[in-house]
Amino acid sequence: MKHPESHFQSESSSGALDPTERAARIAHIFHRHNRILVGLLVGRLRNEQDAMEVAQEAYVKVLQLEPKEGAISYLRSYLFRTAENLAVDRLRQKRSRVRLDQLESADDLFVGAGVEKDAIAEQEVALIRRAVSELPGRCREAFRLRKLEDRSVEEVATIMGVSDRMVRKFIGRALAYVRLRREGYSATEARKRVQS
Repeated sequence: MKHPESHFQSESSSGALDPTERAARIAHIFHRHNRILVGLLVGRLRNEQDAMEVAQEAYVKVLQLEPKEGAISYLRSYLFRTAENLAVDRLRQKRSRVRLDQLESADDLFVGAGVEKDAIAEQEVALIRRAVSELPGRCREAFRLRKLEDRSVEEVATIMGVSDRMVRKFIGRALAYVRLRREGYSATEARKRVQS
């Protein structure tokens, strides 16, 4: 008698699977690996409820695969990879929400502080926006991905098709340029100082 997994794998090479067979394979993966998957996600997300929700989303994505993509080993690795990606997305969303909450609470500090402080804050924000828009294309892109979208240096390097070292160089130049512009240097002078 064949082992269930070898049966699943041999059938997958012959083409499309019927929905019942696919459901059976996914149920097999669920019963065999769900505890491990949720455990890994709890370690990543530090929250059991979030981990269970992400695991459920990952199973839904596995169910939505094309029927011909049915080998049990493929489904299992796809499930774990998908769950990891979903966990990363959830962490990124949480960080963005925390940052937004902090910005909103920081805005509360300025309430009632007077028109003068509001005008200064608006000028400062406008200056920073202008300085960022003046950055060369690659520096601006690296800055946006790393500082505004909160992506890792490795992710930025992959997206831009450059090395991690080059990403750090782009971001360092961008930060130096913005700092110089905030200190009152002209765009031309700031550019010269960053390039020297």
